[in-house]
Amino acid sequence: MSHDQNFKNLILDYPFAALEFFAWEEAGNVPPSANITPVRQEQLKKCLGDRFRELDTPLLVEFSSEKKQAVLFLLEEETQTRYFSIYRLIHYCVDVADLLNITRVVPVVVFLRPGRHPLSLELGTEKNTYLSFRFIACDLGEIPAIEHIESRNIVARINLPNMRYDPGQRVEICLRAQ
Repeated sequence: MSHDQNFKNLILDYPFAALEFFAWEEAGNVPPSANITPVRQEQLKKCLGDRFRELDTPLLVEFSSEKKQAVLFLLEEETQTRYFSIYRLIHYCVDVADLLNITRVVPVVVFLRPGRHPLSLELGTEKNTYLSFRFIACDLGEIPAIEHIESRNIVARINLPNMRYDPGQRVEICLRAQ
């Protein structure tokens, strides 16, 4: 089983905890009464020969029965930062927003290993910006594990070994990751 599948399972098993940990900036105040629903991972193709795209874990968070209150979180996991493409992420966001007719979309990328990656993209000219895009980056390898060692959030605890820690702390970190 791949890291990708493990992350999908973790997010689907603990959606509230996953959003709170990976996207606390936007999801820190999601009430327990909110309804979180996994959304179709495979994106529709316009033509049979078009490229196939699959999202890691899109979650629709509905705060009330009003559709305008819904927020779609697109959680993508990247084991190696060199494989990350901000252009691919933009395609995912735009395609799924179009498919679900929703504009409240929060892209979140969970990076397992530290590395360089863009945090935003702006397209335009010197005079105007015509497309501005950014996402929430959760760089696990840069988060100090010690800050989450006593966490009540199960997703944070399970990810302790993926966080930054001193080599001498490895055994303790792994023991606390449950």
